[in-house]
Amino acid sequence: MLLISEHLSCISHAMEVKGDPAWAPESAPTFWVNHASRLIMRHFEEQLRPLGFGMAYLPVVMALEENGPLLQRDLLERARVEQPTMAALLARMERDGLIVRLPDPTDGRARQVSLTATAKARLPKVMHAMQHVVERAMSGVSERERAALMATLRRVVENLSDPAAE
Repeated sequence: MLLISEHLSCISHAMEVKGDPAWAPESAPTFWVNHASRLIMRHFEEQLRPLGFGMAYLPVVMALEENGPLLQRDLLERARVEQPTMAALLARMERDGLIVRLPDPTDGRARQVSLTATAKARLPKVMHAMQHVVERAMSGVSERERAALMATLRRVVENLSDPAAE
C-alpha cells in the first residue's frame, strides 16, 4: 500500500504533466475527509471480520434489530441500497448464519427477513468493536472539536444531498 505522501506525489506529478502545477489535493478538506473515511472503514472491517460481520451488514442488522422481521422491500428503503445489492447482501448474511428468510404470513410470495440468535448474540461485541475504532479515531480530539467536526460534516452532507444546489 502506498503511503499518502506517495499518492500525493503521484497525483501532483500527473497534474504537472497535464499542465496544472498548482493543483494540490492535500489542501482540500474533501481530500482529508475521504482519506479519513477510508482509514476508518478499513479499521471497522478489521475489527468486525473476526466477528463474522462486515460494514455492509450493519444497515440491515440495525434495521432488523430496531424493527423486528421485515420484508426485503422494507429493508431496501431503510438500508438505501439497490435491489441487486440487497439480494447479494442477504444471500451472504444468510450463508453466514446472521439472518433467516421465512414466508410472510400475509403474502405467500414475500419473505420476511429476521436476525438469527447468532447475530443477536454477536451484536454487543460488534458495537464494542466499532466503539473501539471511534475512540481510537477521536483520540486527542476535544468535545468542542468533535462538535465542530460533526456540524461541519453534517453541512457537507446537506450540501451534497440537496438536489436544488446543483
